[in-house]
Amino acid sequence: MQFIKPDINIDFIGKRKIAFIGSLVLIAISIISLIAKGGPRYGIDFAGGTVVQVKFSEEIKPQDVRSALRTMDMGITSIQGFGEKKEHEFLIRIAESTEALKSLASNIKLKLETAYSQNKAEVRRVEMVGPKVGKDLREKALLAMFSAILFIVVYISGRFELKWMASIIMVCCLSATLFVFAKFGVSIPILIIVALIVTLALSFYLKLRFAMGAIVALIHDVLITIGVFSLINKEFTLPIIAALLTIIGYSLNDTIIVFDRIRENSRKYHRQPYELIINRSINETLSRTLLTSMTTLMVVVALFVLGGGIIHDFAFALIIGVIVGTYSSVYVASPILIIWEQAMRSPMRKKRARRR
Repeated sequence: MQFIKPDINIDFIGKRKIAFIGSLVLIAISIISLIAKGGPRYGIDFAGGTVVQVKFSEEIKPQDVRSALRTMDMGITSIQGFGEKKEHEFLIRIAESTEALKSLASNIKLKLETAYSQNKAEVRRVEMVGPKVGKDLREKALLAMFSAILFIVVYISGRFELKWMASIIMVCCLSATLFVFAKFGVSIPILIIVALIVTLALSFYLKLRFAMGAIVALIHDVLITIGVFSLINKEFTLPIIAALLTIIGYSLNDTIIVFDRIRENSRKYHRQPYELIINRSINETLSRTLLTSMTTLMVVVALFVLGGGIIHDFAFALIIGVIVGTYSSVYVASPILIIWEQAMRSPMRKKRARRR
């Protein structure tokens, strides 16, 4: 099925500099936001503590809920609306997660009903996570994302460039790097950053151009999604990590479609300039890319609108990821191949000039 003419010729590659500037601005904003806020705003899954979901029969303000619970001295960190406004639901976050909070639900309900007898309160759930468990989950989530990217590098290196040995060397080097830095007690976030830098350096040294293009695109997608969550002050929970892993898979799938066509056209039109080959490949896969993205977006938007509060943030992350992932396949992953080609071509030109 095609709704775009097969002979369409949009100059995507000609606009790559504008796209790069736009991407760099978005990444810079994301990093600045994360630094200014001291990192992502972790939810109970990663930060530890207690969350209580309360539903009221009538409308009530968050400050009224806080004033009613003030005498309990629980260390409430935030009270925010949950789900749609008409449902009158709130999430109460508490920094503590001790055994003393086991009777929390009944105490909260009693306090709220005493303060607002006409407005019936219902405690729908109470979740507690210890700080040690939260830290462990946070580290495992980061390692899961990095492992996904690492296996992607291995797959693309073998699939597109038939350099399985080079990909095995990369895995060994990365494993050694992680082992050495872990021995020095380096934190997981720093460990991941170092490993990604080493991955990019090895991709360049081992001449794994498709792998480098895919890695840069995936880092681009994840960073921008995290940046948007940081800017609008949304929490990072386990469902958001699941969404980020889904985004990595979706973006990679889209990138592989374009890369596969680039590889085919490089053989077919090897006498043409590389920029034209890549632009032709993007145009030839444009119909499939847009159809996949639009059908996926329809489902995710339906989840966002109709899925309720529990799945709301997960669907929101996927909406951002699908849009950014489609954009990066065209304007980030593919142009990286051109930058690579130009970087490889410059030393060859210098050698020819010296011979003359």
